[in-house]
Amino acid sequence: MFDIFKTIRRDINLIRQSDPAARNAVEILLTYPTLKAIRSYRIAHWLYKKKYFTLARIISQHARNKTGIEIHPGAVIGKGLFIDHGMGVVIGETAVIGDNCLLYQGVTLGGTGKDKGKRHPTLGNNVLVGAGAKVLGPFTVGNNVKIAANAVVLNAIPDDCTAVGVPARVVRRKGERVSERKVTQDIDQIHIPDPVSLELCRLQAELDGLKKELSELKK
Repeated sequence: MFDIFKTIRRDINLIRQSDPAARNAVEILLTYPTLKAIRSYRIAHWLYKKKYFTLARIISQHARNKTGIEIHPGAVIGKGLFIDHGMGVVIGETAVIGDNCLLYQGVTLGGTGKDKGKRHPTLGNNVLVGAGAKVLGPFTVGNNVKIAANAVVLNAIPDDCTAVGVPARVVRRKGERVSERKVTQDIDQIHIPDPVSLELCRLQAELDGLKKELSELKK
């Protein structure tokens, strides 16, 4: 069986690097649900590959009840996954997650209900998925992709892109703006603007200006 202690040490170091609220290894070991969820997943996944399906599901459901993070033991997860807070995260049976990915609370890597076989998404390496985002279907999200909070992704996303909205649209690709409006640096899950919202705000500002002019003309 894999070296569980080496894996735990690696995951603790990852949390210390990723979360400024993490003070020390003991605190992380005792209080961080992401550590328990991923540790339980590693054990359940090993059993799942050995075809101990029921035992694997028992372990994964126990972890779900304790942490609020549901990871199917059939999912394939690379090194360095960090689930920040984690409550409400769902990772489906045929989901694949690459190395060094970050998921926030409320993220779903799910299916659409109509697919057979491979039903869930594949995330590349270094992917960030913001809080409440849903990635639904058997497609691939490329490497170095950022998905904004509450986005709903229904189609593949190429490498080095930033996606926002419902349904999600690519607004940056390889560092270049795709939308016409200025986009702030996409360094986190919050500061990723929606181009449709920006356009609506612009139109609202123009409307307010016209109302003001009309009011002055009436006077």
